Amino acid sequence: MGVVKSKRMPRAVREQQMLDAAVEIFGQRGYMAASMDEIAELAGVSKPLVYLYLNSKEDLFTACIRREAAALTEAVRTGVRTDLAADRQLWDGLLAFFTHTSHHPHGWSVLHLQARIHGEAFAAEVTAMREEIVAFVTHLIVVAAREAHRDPDLPEREVAGLAEALVGAAESLAAWANATAGVTARQSAATLMNFAWAGLGNMMEGRPWTLQDTSSDTAPLQVS
Repeated sequence: MGVVKSKRMPRAVREQQMLDAAVEIFGQRGYMAASMDEIAELAGVSKPLVYLYLNSKEDLFTACIRREAAALTEAVRTGVRTDLAADRQLWDGLLAFFTHTSHHPHGWSVLHLQARIHGEAFAAEVTAMREEIVAFVTHLIVVAAREAHRDPDLPEREVAGLAEALVGAAESLAAWANATAGVTARQSAATLMNFAWAGLGNMMEGRPWTLQDTSSDTAPLQVS
């Protein structure tokens, strides 16, 4: 009897296997130190096959960035139910973000660290992802603010800075949490929720923070 040949793995499955290996190597060793030999070995394929599928180290890294960015964005979007209260939407979004980044630490390293420092083209890929998440968060906040203030014409620019600050804080906290033993996604989400919602909640209720002018008896100065 002849030897029975194993079924050939579909190209899409093989490519994802290579990307999985590449994300792990890039995340652990960094873009410059990572080698195609290591990636091929971890993926269980030959180096020529990696080049055949993904052309070059640069193209492979770009493919990793795009895949990880799409996965993170999708996790945040699907984690939020827009029919719930504003604070619950924020909580669910933060929990989805930190759950994903904690479960995919190498992917987060690729996005937050490696892609930003190894060339403008790589950084641009991450910037596009970040802008999408900021736009999503801005929309959530402005919808809630319009309802709270009963002002359907409240412009997005009034809350755009809050969204930028919130996303930036989440990025920094995720990097810290992934490097700190014992910090869970739920703890990270609770930390940022407690930090952010005190201000956002007051804003929703029309009680923004004001700077008291101690040099005179004039009315408080509102910083907006």
